[in-house]
Amino acid sequence: MASPLKTVPTADRKPVDDLEEDLSEASELPARAAPAGKRPARSRLVFVGLAAGAALVAGGVWMFGQGKESTDDAQVEGRVVSVAARVAGLQVAKVLVQDNQKVAQGDLLVELDKNDMAAKVAGAKADLLAAKAALATSETQLSLTQANAAANLRQARGGLTQASSNVGVTRASLNQARADVAAAEANYKLAEADLRRAQQLFEQKVTPQADLDAKQARGDAARAALDQVRAHLASTEANVGVSSGGVEMASGRLNAALTGPQQIAAAQAAVDAAQARVLQSEAALQIAELNLSYTEIRAPVAGVVSRRTVEQGQLVSPERPLLALVPLDDVWVVANFKEDQIGEMKPGQRARVRIDAYGRRDFPAHVDSLASASGARFALLPPDNASGNFVKVVQRVPVLIRLDSTNGLSLRPGLSADAVVYTKD
Repeated sequence: MASPLKTVPTADRKPVDDLEEDLSEASELPARAAPAGKRPARSRLVFVGLAAGAALVAGGVWMFGQGKESTDDAQVEGRVVSVAARVAGLQVAKVLVQDNQKVAQGDLLVELDKNDMAAKVAGAKADLLAAKAALATSETQLSLTQANAAANLRQARGGLTQASSNVGVTRASLNQARADVAAAEANYKLAEADLRRAQQLFEQKVTPQADLDAKQARGDAARAALDQVRAHLASTEANVGVSSGGVEMASGRLNAALTGPQQIAAAQAAVDAAQARVLQSEAALQIAELNLSYTEIRAPVAGVVSRRTVEQGQLVSPERPLLALVPLDDVWVVANFKEDQIGEMKPGQRARVRIDAYGRRDFPAHVDSLASASGARFALLPPDNASGNFVKVVQRVPVLIRLDSTNGLSLRPGLSADAVVYTKD
C-alpha cells in the first residue's frame, strides 16, 4: 500500500523521510541503546523548561499578589438585639410574632397582662389628688398665718399701749387718793381736837350743849370722810394691780404676736412638704404609667425575629430574654488576618468580599477598623507562654470590613466569607 507521505512535493520529501526514520528509530528504542551524549542534553532541557515555567508562575503570583492581602478566615457579623420584659412577675397574654418573621421598629411583639399595672396607676392617681388637696390646704393656712401675724402684732402693740396708759391713770388716781386720805386724816384729827376742847368748855359750863353736839357731828363727819377716802385708796390700789396685770397680759400678747415670722416659716415649711408630696406622687404616677406601658413589648429595632422562647401564659422577668431581633440592614464582615498581613493595613482602604452563600460574586467594601489586640487575647483563657514550652504560633488580628453595597442581597450574620484588602491601590 502506497504511503501518503509520497504525495509530498520533491523539495519536502527529504525531511519527511527523515521524520519516518526518526519514528522508526523511536519504535526500536527498547531494542537498542541511545547514543551516550543525547539523553543528558534532553533532560537538561526539560529541567530548564520546568524551572523557567515555575519561575514564571511564581513571578506572576508574586506580581499579582503585591499590594493586597487576602484571607478565607472571615465571616459576616451583625447585631443581635435581645428583647426582654421591663417588669417582673407578669403573665404573657399574647405572643404576636413567629420565628423568622420580619418586624418594623415599634411593632408590638408580646402583650402582658395589664390588670395589676392598671390598678397601680389608679392608686397613684388617687394619691396625687390627695397630695394636691393637702398642698392647697397648706397654702391657704400660710396665707391666713401671714395675714393674722401682722394683725395680731398691731393689736398686741395697741393693747400694750392702752394698758400702759391705764396704769398711768390708775397710779395718778392712787396718788390723789393717798392725798385725799392724808387730808381726811388731818380734818379728822382737827375735828377730834375741836371736840375735846368743846367737851372741856362744856364741862366748865362755858359753852352750851348745842356747841358740843355740833363739834361731835363735825368729828363724825370727818371720821366718815376719812373712811371713805381710805376705801377709795384701797380701790385705787386694787385698780393699780389690775392695770399692772393688764400690762403684763398685753406684753404676753405682744410677745406672742412677735412670733409671727416663726409661724409663717412653719406654715411655709408645711407648704414645702406638701409640694414635695405632690412631686413624689407625680413621680409614682409616672412610674406606674411606665410600668403599664411596659406591658406592651415592642420592637426596639427593625429586624428578623430569632431565638424566640416566649410562650403564652408564662411569667416574665427582666433577666430572661423573650426573643432576639437581628437587623439585616446593619451587617459587616470580620476578617481574621495573620499578624504579618496587617503591617500596611489602615482604615479606609479598599476591600473586596466574597460570600460563600453567593458563590464568586464580589461585594465592594472598605476597611473600617482594626482590632486593638489579637483574637487570642480576648479568649476566656488567654494564652500565657511560659519559658521552656514556648511554640510560636502565628496570631490573627480581627479586621472589621464594611460593605459599600450588598447589591440588594440579604446577608445574614454567621455566613462564611473571603476578604481581600488592597493595601496599595
